[in-house]
Formats: sequence, C-alpha cells, structure tokens
Amino acid sequence: MTSHRPTHRRRERAATLGRLPLLCAAIAFASSAAAFSPDTGGPWGLDLQGFALGNFSLRTTGQVPAGPEGRDLLLGEERLRLDLTAWTEAVEAQLRVKLDGVHDAVAEELDLDLREAYLDYTAGDLDFRLGRQITTWGVGDLLFINDVFPKDWVSFFSGRPLEYLKIGVDGLHVRYSTDLVNGELLAIPRFEPDTLPTPKRFFLYDPFASVPDRHEDRPDTTLDHTELALRLYRRVAGFDVSAYAYRGHWRSPGQRADDPISPTRITMFYPPLSVLGASAQGQALAGVVSLEGGYYDSRDDEDGDDPTIPNSQSRFLVGYQKQLWKDFTLGTQYYAEIMEDHGAYERSLPAGFARQEEYRDLVTLRLTQFLRYETWKLSLFAFYSPVEVDYLLQPEISYKFSDRFSTAVGANLFGGEEKTTFLGQFDDDTNVYLSARYDF
Repeated sequence: MTSHRPTHRRRERAATLGRLPLLCAAIAFASSAAAFSPDTGGPWGLDLQGFALGNFSLRTTGQVPAGPEGRDLLLGEERLRLDLTAWTEAVEAQLRVKLDGVHDAVAEELDLDLREAYLDYTAGDLDFRLGRQITTWGVGDLLFINDVFPKDWVSFFSGRPLEYLKIGVDGLHVRYSTDLVNGELLAIPRFEPDTLPTPKRFFLYDPFASVPDRHEDRPDTTLDHTELALRLYRRVAGFDVSAYAYRGHWRSPGQRADDPISPTRITMFYPPLSVLGASAQGQALAGVVSLEGGYYDSRDDEDGDDPTIPNSQSRFLVGYQKQLWKDFTLGTQYYAEIMEDHGAYERSLPAGFARQEEYRDLVTLRLTQFLRYETWKLSLFAFYSPVEVDYLLQPEISYKFSDRFSTAVGANLFGGEEKTTFLGQFDDDTNVYLSARYDF
C-alpha cells in the first residue's frame, strides 16, 4: 500500500481542485438569491441572506490515519448557508432559521446542518426563545468554564471558521430584565454532546484502540434528564459580573468496557454534572481584565474512585487584553484545572492508561493586527500547557476583497512531549487550511 500512497495523494489534490467549480456554482446561486429579500412594507416581513463557503485543509505531516476517512485531505467541503428571518408587527415575535447545505468530500456525503431554528417572543420584561439556538456564556477567549454548552472540536482543529466551534441546543431560553439584576434561564430537554475527533479521520490517543465494537448511551429525553442553566448578571463598579449554575451532564463521554481485562465492547456515556461559577470583566490596568471560576461537581463519582467518570474539579482563569498601538491588540490568559481526590483516581486507574495530573494549566496568547483599512487581518492564537508540555499554534491571514468576498489561509500546528496529552495526541494532525467565503 505504501507504494501507491503518493498517487493517492495526487488524486486527492486533483479532486480538491476539481471541486472548485462546485464552489463557483454555489457562489453563482448565492448571487442570484441575493436579489430575493422582499420588503413587504406591511405588518410582516421576510429577509433572506447567507453565504457560500469553501473549506479545504491538508495534513502536512505525511502521516495518514488508518481510519476509513484517513487522508492527506483532513477537511474538504463546500457549504451554502441560508439565513431566513421572518417577523410581524402584530406581536413582538420573530422567526430565525440558519441552515447549511454541506458537501463533504472526505466522507463523500451530502448533508444538511441546521445551525439554528428558533422563535423569539417578547412580553414586557420577559424575552422567550424556543427552538435550536447557540448560547455563549463566560468571559474566556476560547477557554470555557461556565460556557457548558456543546462545542465542535473537529471544526476547531481542522480549519473551519470559528463560528462552527459552537453547536446549537434545542430548548427554551427565558431572559428577564430589571434594574436590580438580569437573569437568563435555559432548559434543554434533549442532550447534545461535544463533537470530538475520532480515529476515522484523526490521530489521537485511544486506550481501547483494539476494540472496534463501540456503543453510545446518551441521556434520555425526559424531564429527569432535562438540563437547566441559569445566569444572573449586572454591572458592578465598572465590571460586568455574572453568577452561573448548571445541572446536566458532561459533554465529553466516559468510556466503560464490558470486561476490564479483555474488553470486547466499549460503551460511551455522559455522567451527571453540576457546575457553580462566576465571572467578571471590565476596564483595569489600562486594558480589559477578565476573571472566571467554576466548580464542577461530578455527581456520580463523589469519591473519585471510578476511572470511567471524570473527578470533580475546580477551574479558574485570569485574562488581560490591551491595544498596544493602532489596530494591534494583545490578549493573554492563564487557565487551570485542579482535580479533587487525585489519590483515589491514581489508585483506581487501570494499568497502561495515561495518567492525568492533579493540576493542569494552559497559557494562551492572542495577537491581532489589522492593515489597510481592516481589509487585511493577521492573527495568531497560541495554547501552551506548562504542566503537560504540549501546544497548539493557530496563525491566520485573511483578506477582504470586498464587503461580500473574503478569503483566509492558516494552520493548526500541534505538538507535545507525549502522545497522550490533550493537544500532544494530535501531533500528526498538523494541517494548513484555505477558506473562501461569498456573502449575499
């Protein structure tokens, strides 16, 4: 098989070029659709917008995973977004739908991705949102403590635009505004997990790599398993201060073997989780200071002696952002996780499994420079863990040809001393990517 791999790679690159006409056709369709945005001038209205997007990412390490989607081409897709908004003046209500049509060349599939679909309604001091929605809480920059909602790490590690990191949840969101304090309550009856890399397309650490029989057990869609998330917030002494509470499940699964010695079947499940936290962000030290913390209560592993369930832990971050000169901004953060009952965790860990440290940390750096009236954007986001000694560097250059058409080129550069740490396991997945977007 090795002798045929270079030919296979040339075919993949040729196929990438061959798909460019599909993207051009999507752009042509988008241009014609742009003419459809009726302004009724009456008691109701309808607006249609969207974009055509092409994303192509190539693994640069020369290594190809053995999974069915293992190729040099890590990501090759065309998307057509339709963003529909309908409203009426009879009541304070609005309908919003964001739908992507996707062609995935790696999986050789056509699919629909319903990003959001919700109804907004306002009644006095109460705002209601029912349906699929994307919610962002907390003050971290790509570090999440009280933002307990699902993430798509496949998108983040393979070069899709940043908006695809977040995944919508189906639920009811209620916002209440007063002079004293503002509140948000989100009820989510149907659980949505994180989208994580798998051996089908990525190199990664898997302690059960030799066990092909996998089963996923998600929480039932019942009242008992309905997730509840609460946020209370107001401005205090120049800072935006929030308090958070969440009761639901871990978004990343635990793995349980049918036989601890000779497993033949692995069940992935999502243990119960409760989170209490707070954040504050405001002007200080000639810049913007961010503070956030949270306590993760792993309700089904109070003693920390079940190796299939994450231990309870405390998390915190400190961030600082400052504009150093015109159109140049620097941001940095320090983030840490402290595991409870680490001794019990070590005693229960099966032989041969990678050991997690009691204290895990991350340092981040963001550099952003705009040039030529913000048509050029040069950016770098870097993660580095002093404890695990691994990193991810994300440099990117983007250019706006016009208000409608833009392109970006960048990279995801992974590395680490061990193949078992969170970022180090993707060392062979280092990639460069290209995206082109036309808005209408």
